[in-house]
Amino acid sequence: MRGCPVLLRAAAEGPGLGRFRERFDFGGRDVASWFPGHMAKGLRQMRSSLRRADCLIEVHDARIPLSGRNPILKEVLGIRPHILVLNKMDLADPSQQPTVLEHLKQQQCSHVVFADCKRDVNVKKIVPMVAKLVDNSPRYHRAESTEYSIMVIGVPNVGKSSLINSLRRLHLKKGKATPVGGDPGITKAVLTRIQVCEKPLMYLVDTPGVLAPNLGDVETGMKLALCGAIRDHLVGEDIMADYLLYALNKRQQFRYVQRYGLAEACDDIGLVLRHVALAQGRTQKVKVLTGTGNVNMMMLSYPAAAYEFLRDFRAGRLGRVTLD
Repeated sequence: MRGCPVLLRAAAEGPGLGRFRERFDFGGRDVASWFPGHMAKGLRQMRSSLRRADCLIEVHDARIPLSGRNPILKEVLGIRPHILVLNKMDLADPSQQPTVLEHLKQQQCSHVVFADCKRDVNVKKIVPMVAKLVDNSPRYHRAESTEYSIMVIGVPNVGKSSLINSLRRLHLKKGKATPVGGDPGITKAVLTRIQVCEKPLMYLVDTPGVLAPNLGDVETGMKLALCGAIRDHLVGEDIMADYLLYALNKRQQFRYVQRYGLAEACDDIGLVLRHVALAQGRTQKVKVLTGTGNVNMMMLSYPAAAYEFLRDFRAGRLGRVTLD
């Protein structure tokens, strides 16, 4: 635990076994400053390309269906027909879907698709929905065009490229057209148009993930980070692991107890990460100076354990969790 202040504080002040925190102490942190140059450039390109788009598909993570949707993108949506695809539904709590849909309806977002783009779940609903929306909306300067031009937008690492590849698999029987990765920032420039359907003739334009220049709400930033939209090292794996434990306990998601061999659910991140390190064999060699010279000892690696804890959550091994 040496060198990890969040873990030390949690171990010293945490409520321990059987009691859970009612609120999370962010320790005055601010995670609202990640807006790389390629994001600003991408936003400018998106705005310049908007007039050529018949419809916008916003892709977001189903685990945070309400948090983190970029307000700048909402401005970009303008008067264009808009579909919200909540990807990674296989990782989110299905019992929360009706509540999520009701909240989104109150935000004037009525065309929503829960999807798992890696397995092509519900993706077939999208092309007919796009065609119907475009046909029932004014197309302005594109009124004479017989093809559909769709822009895909969203924050980083929510599966925009996975959606495009899924549509191509389903409608064109073709493979990947855009690179896909587990880290934010894979798509760094607005790409050329990509055909995803023959009948109707439909092209999609992939865009880089764009975060708001100022998130404002630290908890929203933490949720985005847990879902991979912000790089871990910018926030800190230690505090992310602690917040994840808080979020799991708050939702009574206790699968981590069995997975890591704990006696019962607990609110002490230091204790949890000790069990993670033991269960996953996360150790590090440390040189210790003794009276007879240097001795190499194996010690538990808490940073590696925190990374494993986050990775298990992102892979769904700790249960299907909706963070909103």
